[in-house]
Amino acid sequence: MKKGKKTLGIIIAAILLAAGAYKIYTNQKKTNQETKIIAGSNAEVPVNITTVKRETIKNVYAANGNLAPFQQVELSSEISGKVTQVLVKEGDYVKKGQSLATIKKDVLEVGYSNAQSAYQNALEDNRRFENAYKTGGVTKQQLDQSRLQLENAKNNLRQAELQVGEANVRTLFSGYVNQKTIEPGAVVAPGTTLFEVVNVSKLKLKVNVSENQVTRIYKGDTVRVKISVFPDKEFSGQVSFIAPSGDTSLNYPVEITIDNPNEEMLRAGMYGTVYFSNGNKNGKNTYLVIPKDAFVDGISSNQVFVVQEDQTVKLTNLSIGQVFGEKVEVLQGLKEGEKVVTSGQINLIDGAKISIID
Repeated sequence: MKKGKKTLGIIIAAILLAAGAYKIYTNQKKTNQETKIIAGSNAEVPVNITTVKRETIKNVYAANGNLAPFQQVELSSEISGKVTQVLVKEGDYVKKGQSLATIKKDVLEVGYSNAQSAYQNALEDNRRFENAYKTGGVTKQQLDQSRLQLENAKNNLRQAELQVGEANVRTLFSGYVNQKTIEPGAVVAPGTTLFEVVNVSKLKLKVNVSENQVTRIYKGDTVRVKISVFPDKEFSGQVSFIAPSGDTSLNYPVEITIDNPNEEMLRAGMYGTVYFSNGNKNGKNTYLVIPKDAFVDGISSNQVFVVQEDQTVKLTNLSIGQVFGEKVEVLQGLKEGEKVVTSGQINLIDGAKISIID
């Protein structure tokens, strides 16, 4: 009994769905017939039109990002040992090659002294073998062995020198100590981070640029930069890097290098805006444009009605570029001087007759 009721319910639901679909079909058919009647009649649809033309537009593209140091490095220990001296504090300015800290090197200095003695002995032995070989006192094989021992002693001495030098932690460029993570007495191992040094004599503004804009930006371009904490100042920057590959959103990382002669003014982390002028030095260029209102059902449709010589319209697909406020750049599909409909499109179909509203 229950099974029969369930089957009956399914049949009723199917009938209702079929009836609804038929109703929609008949309504659509009626609408299409009415549209054809209107299109086939001599009735003209009143519309507004505009002429496709080239216009000079000030085109400045802005992108936002944060300032980063021109150079930034974490200095780590190259050896194991106890920190005996910390020679700088956070905020200090340091020069290239300056020693920032010293790690206990007593054992290293002993090793260096032994290597130095071994090198001097090998040097004297080699001199004796060189002289003896000239008089036939030693064989060529013995001389070669002496030369090899001298070379090994020289390499060992060089290695010992490097190890002693690594006990002094030095910076490879001039900048400021941004962070210090050690104190005298700390025991460190190879790889332990000791300092962070940043160079802010220049700064990099890192921004993301869309695929439409990245093709108009070139390495070396001079650009204007505004920093949010200095609203009344404007800085000059230079495009120093353009990523060859974009992210999944088709945005491309771009870096702008900015001089910072007064290093107390601009600081890493500040928020900034770069203005790219796409065109001549004033950011102006000429584009073939039409109004946004010309598009059927919005810009995303990429379709407009083009007015023909016999006062009919043709539905045309376009390839568009940039959007400048209420105007849209046309890349393909229209020519300068053609006319497009800007209002009344809702009443139009392809091939409809029109009358132009003055």
